[in-house]
Amino acid sequence: MTRPGEASLRARLSQGPILVAPGAYDALSARLIEEAGFPAVYASGAGASYSLLGAPDLGLLSFGEMLDQVRRIAQAVSLPVIADGDTGYGNALNVQRTVREFESAGADAIQLEDQGFPKRCGHLLEKTLIPPEEMVAKIQAAREARRSSDFLLIARTDALLSEGLDAALDRLDRYAKAGADVLFLEAPPDRETFRRARAHLTGPLMANMVEGGRTPLLSASELKELGFQLVIFPGAAARTAAFAVREMLSTLRQDGSTRAAMDRMLLFDALNAVVGLPQALSAGRRFQGGPAPPG
Repeated sequence: MTRPGEASLRARLSQGPILVAPGAYDALSARLIEEAGFPAVYASGAGASYSLLGAPDLGLLSFGEMLDQVRRIAQAVSLPVIADGDTGYGNALNVQRTVREFESAGADAIQLEDQGFPKRCGHLLEKTLIPPEEMVAKIQAAREARRSSDFLLIARTDALLSEGLDAALDRLDRYAKAGADVLFLEAPPDRETFRRARAHLTGPLMANMVEGGRTPLLSASELKELGFQLVIFPGAAARTAAFAVREMLSTLRQDGSTRAAMDRMLLFDALNAVVGLPQALSAGRRFQGGPAPPG
């Protein structure tokens, strides 16, 4: 949801540097992304599955669970929120409800993909696809359902691995003509595929950087040179957090204390600053009629 006085996500994509949107797996990670100075946050469906269910990205997360996660992330930050809408959770009518609810929850964009059910992470094999005509209908339904034209529709195809590049680009062409605002080719294996996508397609393009996935890990500047306007790093925060927590727990198990891990933590006051404890305490005093804190 565009905040007063801010340029819309659509306007940001059409001007200036490539937009880098790290993935948030919960409201705290979204706050850290905002604190770091990024211009947008990606509400990751995989990240939500990891954090809420402790489960892989195999379509196990429900519409309601993801909607609640998008709402919590949007409420935690003032950044534009790009929401992972998976397949739209059903047919074109389901897509319409998903778009309305995500937009109401505070998202500025939704990503929809052309996988069948059960869907899975785009960097896994054995994905099923719906016919392109069905995806076109979903995009048209999404376009009709959104309340604001500033709410962006990102169309993703997973056809590259199973149908080849030409078929995947043909799908994206059709999705653009149906009204998608941003196009997303999942899992390009090399720079040449990025170049061919840019040469073939018109309009803003999105790239997805998955550490250890099928796509080479390119920098934002490299992707801008290749002609891309948006890049997400959906799982970097979740992977980093999981690594750090595992290391801390190993230390605690070995030492019986976390003292040796404190240099890799946000300590009590630092974490409370991130989540806004001083402001919350100040507001509480004001509403209770107590004295304002000094300074």
